[in-house]
Amino acid sequence: MDRLKRRSLQSLLGLGALAAMPRAWAQVRAVELGSVPVSRSYELTVADTALNITGTPVMGVTLNGTMPGPVLRFREGDEVVIRVTNTLREVTSIHWHGLLVPNSQDGVPGVTFPGIAPGETFTYRFKLHQSGTYWYHSHAGLQEAAGMFAPLIIDPIRPDPFQYEREYIVMLSDWNDTPPAQVLANLKKIDGYYNYRRITTPQFLAQLRNAPDAKARAAIWNERMEWARMRMDPTDYTDGGPEWTSLLQGMTPAQNWTALFKPGERVRLRFINASAMNFYDVRIPGLPMTVVQADGQNVRPVEVDEFRIGNGETYDVIVQPGQARAYTLFAPTMARVGHARGTLAPELGMSAPVPPMGPPPVRTMADMGMTGMDMGGAASDMAAMPGMPATPASDASAGKAGMAGMEGMAGMDMGKAGIGQSGPHAGMPMPAPAMPAMGDMPGMGDENVNATVVAPAGADGLRRLSYALLRAATRNADPRAPDKTILVRLTGDMTRYFWSINGKKMSQSVPFEMGLGERVRLKMVNETMMEHPMHLHGVFMELVNGNGAFAPRKHTIIVPPAQTVELDVTYQDAGTWAFHCHLFYHMATGMMALVKVA
Repeated sequence: MDRLKRRSLQSLLGLGALAAMPRAWAQVRAVELGSVPVSRSYELTVADTALNITGTPVMGVTLNGTMPGPVLRFREGDEVVIRVTNTLREVTSIHWHGLLVPNSQDGVPGVTFPGIAPGETFTYRFKLHQSGTYWYHSHAGLQEAAGMFAPLIIDPIRPDPFQYEREYIVMLSDWNDTPPAQVLANLKKIDGYYNYRRITTPQFLAQLRNAPDAKARAAIWNERMEWARMRMDPTDYTDGGPEWTSLLQGMTPAQNWTALFKPGERVRLRFINASAMNFYDVRIPGLPMTVVQADGQNVRPVEVDEFRIGNGETYDVIVQPGQARAYTLFAPTMARVGHARGTLAPELGMSAPVPPMGPPPVRTMADMGMTGMDMGGAASDMAAMPGMPATPASDASAGKAGMAGMEGMAGMDMGKAGIGQSGPHAGMPMPAPAMPAMGDMPGMGDENVNATVVAPAGADGLRRLSYALLRAATRNADPRAPDKTILVRLTGDMTRYFWSINGKKMSQSVPFEMGLGERVRLKMVNETMMEHPMHLHGVFMELVNGNGAFAPRKHTIIVPPAQTVELDVTYQDAGTWAFHCHLFYHMATGMMALVKVA
């Protein structure tokens, strides 16, 4: 099927249509969510499908023939039926990401059910106990990374506490023409296979030669050796590189997905990160965004210029373009290796400038919370390097060998949940702001929970969302203090490319145990050099961020490097549930555990 026909088919499924315009002005017109009917039943077919995203025909795994798959739109309180037919030659499944469903309907093969065998049809049936923006995807094999994902919207019984005239789904994803199995093999085969920005040996030697003095050379050497001990690289912000094309609603930046508005209208944008590899920093230059939902749950409105969205997360924002001009919806990857792009405009054919992504970020030992730590060790060996000036013993002793890997970080508390989420150095350890529970602040009681707050501006003037600013719009159902605490250490080895929880892959681990109705605190400590968006099935996690009974409820939480994030959970449904990093290849290589609730 050629590209035009394929995109036309997507328009019939509510994902977009190619406008009848000259090629130089070709744009994909977004379909308003209001035109997608609400239903209680759907038929889905999983199939191998020829796709052409970048100009190279390749095979993907699709839902009803498209990537992303069709929008499923439901109403809160309804019992829904979704029949899924598997035409693949392997087992498949669908997981309803963020939905509170019975354990048997959660869709994790080998954990909650056997999976959907080739040639079989499985009927999912469950009642909807929530509303908001969610998504669904395969939880079998490598199918999600091959294109098997789609949006899911649940309309509320009672109107949301914010108004808007139009709404659009904005599903971010990434695509690589290399099949996921080969991508995984590449990551396992060569350290940093897709990391083209890493410092080469000649570059490192040049840094040493160009250092102004022996002390500077010692510092450069010591830091480089410390990264080697941690089996990471300061440019390891992401596992991916330019081979990945960032997509918006399945469209490349050149296709320019365009959502229409009338000046003065309030527009709701429902952002979903279905990416396998990438975090995105979302902004619309010249247009403030008011965050009103996080992971499908209403929050106190927060006005921002930019927000970071991790894999698996969703954010709903309201924008109000006041002028009859185009605005660029810009979403560069956290590592600045690519971007997704769309346009908000009063009519097709308009566009706005695409801003530069900015310099790629590079981590430092200070970023990792190691300022002042004993980091040296190998500086005295530097004198043996060809062409290097001798290093006095006094300079070499400026730092001794400190950390052998990251094992010593398990007890480090680098800040809880107050992290900034965006910017070139976002996600780095930063002190959590000292802030009381909002309910204890003057004017911040229940009656003012929906009053809009404005995010503070960063050094560059941009107002960015942080987890510390998220506050649930309603009180959480369980106000009890935790009955127990479970330590969850996020661990791994980048050079051998495997990821784990508490030092063990899922195949080696023992399930965490929780009682039905028991109040449990999860203390997640990231001992690696990369952010991990952790997703817990079957329950909402209440992020401990100083908001007490109004702690935000999330199904996916980013845990930055060298930081500790705490959350409280109370399971209401028994069974064995999955708990994993939503960076796809991290989960695939072991960063997944089970939670047994009885």
